[in-house]
Amino acid sequence: MSANALPVITVHGHASNPGTVTEPTIYEQALARSLSPESLPAHIGVLVDGNRRWAAQRGLSTREGHAAGAERIIDFLAWCTELSIPQVSLYMLSTENLKRPEKELTGLVAVIDAFLVRLVESACGPVRAIGNIDLIPPQLHERLDWAIEQTAHLPGVRVNIAVGYGGRQEIVDAVRSVLREAAAEGASLDSLAEQLSVEDISSHLYTADMPDPDLLIRTSGEQRLSGFMTWQSAYSEFYFCRALWPDFTRVDFLRALRDYANRSRRFGS
Repeated sequence: MSANALPVITVHGHASNPGTVTEPTIYEQALARSLSPESLPAHIGVLVDGNRRWAAQRGLSTREGHAAGAERIIDFLAWCTELSIPQVSLYMLSTENLKRPEKELTGLVAVIDAFLVRLVESACGPVRAIGNIDLIPPQLHERLDWAIEQTAHLPGVRVNIAVGYGGRQEIVDAVRSVLREAAAEGASLDSLAEQLSVEDISSHLYTADMPDPDLLIRTSGEQRLSGFMTWQSAYSEFYFCRALWPDFTRVDFLRALRDYANRSRRFGS
């Protein structure tokens, strides 16, 4: 084992039962040892997709699928803690999700509420919300505020919860903020059009004070971003995994990190 190799640590969770503890296989140990700390991403975005299909395959309710997915997130954050990943952003409730049938939305909100309690109990790091929080149900808004307050003092992985989030709407909201500020300063539309920059919009996004994601992971075999971090992902690396989110294992995660480490990032050049 090289001096820069990552430690091999007990795995949390497996495909059939999120939240359980298993011992790492020889293959998993080899994967972990193939990665060096300097090769890891500083900010990972995750589209946690496939909960409903996972439930349907097992004859379970949609709510049970979302609950299994929420438990897998706790596992995932433990893996990130083991590897000292500084920041994770989780796409949990999009603006499109808010248009789902009331019964399904109520169940999803209840699962996210319970997840936030588990997240606080896990003490893995500070929590932050990204999105138009005014769009989410009041009880979830209150729970999110509580989670943010309870974890504000914690070190560890910074966990950004994307709720009421839509990438296009985020850009529209950012441009509106720029326009309002310019109008308040008495700037003309012509002068604003001349001076508007990428930095102006970036500084008014929901994620204005955080780095762009280095790696975006989507599970379930879908190969699109569905509006997640549309602006911020311009130079991100994408990794698409066939596993449904509740089946996503630490081996899958290590493979994603290995794939990322083997790429040569060009940042548009």
